Amino acid sequence: MRSVQLQNALTAFLQDVSESLGAELAAGAEIPFELEQQGARRGGPALYCYRPLIEDFLAGRRAALESLASYAEAERLMGDFEGLERYLTATGAEVARVPRSALARMAIGSLLGEVFAGQSNFELRSERIDAAFERLESSALTSRSEATLVATLHGVTITSPELRLTGGLTIARPEALEGLPAPALAAGEHGEEHLVVVLAVAEEDPAAAVQSGEDVLRDLLRALRLFGDGRVTFGGLAWARVAGGAWSAIAHGAGGRPQGMLVVTAEQEDELRAFCNLVSRRAPTGNELAWALKRFELGCERESPFEGLSDNLMALRALLEPEGPSSGLLAGRLAALCATPDRRSALSERMTQAIALERSVIAGSAKASARARSLAELVAENLRALLRDVICGHLAPDLVGLADELLLADEPPAAVALPDAPSAEQLLGDPGEAQEILDLFV
Repeated sequence: MRSVQLQNALTAFLQDVSESLGAELAAGAEIPFELEQQGARRGGPALYCYRPLIEDFLAGRRAALESLASYAEAERLMGDFEGLERYLTATGAEVARVPRSALARMAIGSLLGEVFAGQSNFELRSERIDAAFERLESSALTSRSEATLVATLHGVTITSPELRLTGGLTIARPEALEGLPAPALAAGEHGEEHLVVVLAVAEEDPAAAVQSGEDVLRDLLRALRLFGDGRVTFGGLAWARVAGGAWSAIAHGAGGRPQGMLVVTAEQEDELRAFCNLVSRRAPTGNELAWALKRFELGCERESPFEGLSDNLMALRALLEPEGPSSGLLAGRLAALCATPDRRSALSERMTQAIALERSVIAGSAKASARARSLAELVAENLRALLRDVICGHLAPDLVGLADELLLADEPPAAVALPDAPSAEQLLGDPGEAQEILDLFV
């Protein structure tokens, strides 16, 4: 898939180069050349032609070209290009142990040489630009077995056209990429805007590549749900293809409708990259935290937070109330961990109301009012905060012990009745002797 953002940045840079170097030629600068001999047929005279040394001319002006206003963005996006090393390797460049920024400079230099090769001027020709871009983008395919997965992402927006998370994994606005499957461009059934997630996976077995890609997408969705307060979800279908083959639809398995909107600004992109990597590495398995995380994800996939209330409360009980619901300890422990001391009473009371709401839901007497929705969202948000803090290492996994410790520390010390201090007479027995001792301090 071709990145429209990269293509636009490179096109802007090529236009600036054309104008800048064209002005130099108009002012009297000359492109060096060499005479190239072409062998004649059947013993005829040798033929010579002029070959412009365009690469030498460009190399001598590299510093000036890199100072053009459009260069920095072109270099940044080229550095993020997935097929950068493969593109340079195809040109014969040595890429081992070369910094990414230097590789980007090399690639831009190679692209310039290809676009203007053999010309005696710096006029841009569309067919040459298209051919150069085609060769650049084709290098993003590593092998005949590489699989590309595309999924629609709802409940998230980004302020940049594209957000590259890791090698091969990108979140983008649909209009920022070319070559997407047509259904991925269509608006949702409710007309809401969405993003696309594009993932490239290289495996010897294409079927294994698709399965591995789906696992990566599930990890991404979990991280996004923990990162912010939006209820993020994938569309019901994703699309896969091997190398440059046809797209095929696959059932993605994610459900629920998005609620709210998670906004990722350009300033938050590095934070999100680090967070996704952390969640992928530290995702719990085979314990209460893993079970609670799964219940949280199920709650995110319900049609509304109101319907996911029991999922989230069950997750909290697994983390904070091992004694069972009859103990009544959940609300107080959650408040100890999630609220400041002056706010704990209010949060504990609202959690008690949320627990009562769940009983009404089970009995069929609850009404989906704004107040009920607010209580359900409160439960989900506090659960998300606890899961995030434990996975990131900000809280110890023993949440029960930590909560009880905080509650104990906030209890005022019990009043202890101290005996009256004994008089001097009681200590010494003889009143006269007591008076003599007291007189010493007068």
